[in-house]
Amino acid sequence: MTEKIYEALHKAKSLLESKDLDSHAAYLLMEHVTNKSGAALLADLREPLAPEQQNAFWDKTEELLTGKPVQHIIGTEMFYGLSFEVNEHVLIPRPETEELVYGALERSRNLKKECRVADIGTGSGAIAIAFKKERSEAIVTATDYSEAALRTARRNAVNNGVDVDFRLGDLTAPIAEEKWDIVLSNPPYIDVSESTEMSKTVLDFEPHSALFAEDDGLFFYKRLAEELPSLMNKPGLIGLEIGYLQGQAVADLFKKAFPEASVSINQDINGKDRMIFCEIRE
Repeated sequence: MTEKIYEALHKAKSLLESKDLDSHAAYLLMEHVTNKSGAALLADLREPLAPEQQNAFWDKTEELLTGKPVQHIIGTEMFYGLSFEVNEHVLIPRPETEELVYGALERSRNLKKECRVADIGTGSGAIAIAFKKERSEAIVTATDYSEAALRTARRNAVNNGVDVDFRLGDLTAPIAEEKWDIVLSNPPYIDVSESTEMSKTVLDFEPHSALFAEDDGLFFYKRLAEELPSLMNKPGLIGLEIGYLQGQAVADLFKKAFPEASVSINQDINGKDRMIFCEIRE
């Protein structure tokens, strides 16, 4: 029996809600299956699904009901207006990280046009690629210790038409021989003890190496605060995404590492501490 779009959506949403899963994933899946944008989908809710669309929707809904992220099922996620391939090797880009990119672009306006930018722990390449797309004159390098992640990031750079230098290695090791005007990073910052509070969709399907960090989630911030002072140009900018309870701890690390810099804790659109910016003066 052929279903109308709204009937399939209603049923899928109810099934997802019954398992405490995100019901909005049903809309994203339907957009993918019908090849309709959000607005077009709403306008066409009473249209019948073609048999192949109906079969595809319910096959993929079965995957959603296992907790698998919808982004892994459809293979992409939007970030800063760009489409990124995502898979089990990389963290799915979040809207909060867009704010890190925006904040870095705003604060770096006074730096030279051909500024040297490093994105540490790039994953899908989202930060590096979005920054390069917005500021084409910048010389952008991105690092990750995962070769599988870098393969994904390289494809994303090609698909989005930007030139980024991708390097394999641990944290600052691949960039240690040069000086940088801007360093950005969204490092792992969740303490392992918090895993019991996380959703199955994140915990079972996203790479733990991109999520968890030792030392109350501060391990990588401590390393960055120790390693970055010798790598930064003056003036320069460091921008980091943080856990919403880590603002003061991370700010203190960078105030100590860069005593003459201006270090600020910035909130995301939800009013939670989400970014640290360390602005280094000449």
